[in-house]
Amino acid sequence: MPTDRPREQLLDLPEGDPLSTEHLDEQVQRHHDELLQLRKKQEMLERQKRELEEMSKRQEQFNSGRTDAVDKLTRALVVLEREKYEAQRRVETLDSIEDSFKSHLSLLEGIDPKSWEGLDLSKELTRALSAVDDAKTEYSKSYPKIVAEHLGEFPASSMQGESYAADSGGRDFKEWFMMGLAFTLPLILCVLLVLVVIVANK
Repeated sequence: MPTDRPREQLLDLPEGDPLSTEHLDEQVQRHHDELLQLRKKQEMLERQKRELEEMSKRQEQFNSGRTDAVDKLTRALVVLEREKYEAQRRVETLDSIEDSFKSHLSLLEGIDPKSWEGLDLSKELTRALSAVDDAKTEYSKSYPKIVAEHLGEFPASSMQGESYAADSGGRDFKEWFMMGLAFTLPLILCVLLVLVVIVANK
């Protein structure tokens, strides 16, 4: 029929025509493949971006952490060095106090009033009293340094010329009485011995 021929001519496209169905399918497939490749590339770039961001974050954490650790360790070493110096100085001080206390204790224990017979009793008693006073003075001056670590550091002025009240940290009357008796007992015995000797020589 003449009216259908133009339509048949339009649909009957020659092979290889750019508007043929096969050619269009190939183009669609090619664009589809390119799109897939682009999506894969985009995903890869996004993954690389996340990895770089994570590495950058970790690098920043490392730099910040290292700076903080180095600062703390440096300051800690300075404090440690100072503490070592103070500890060494305290040990030297305690050694000196120990030697002094031992010396005074040995001197006091070596005083024997019985050996004064035939000697100048007044002179010997004066020496004995001087030894007791020296021991008490050394104790008053040095004892605060011994307990300073436990009771807090004493000001330098408080360590000079301290009385027996310097180490009162919580001591009651009974403890003070016993300590006083321990220091004055040798003196009392010396006085009594002198009186006995004087009375016996009369």
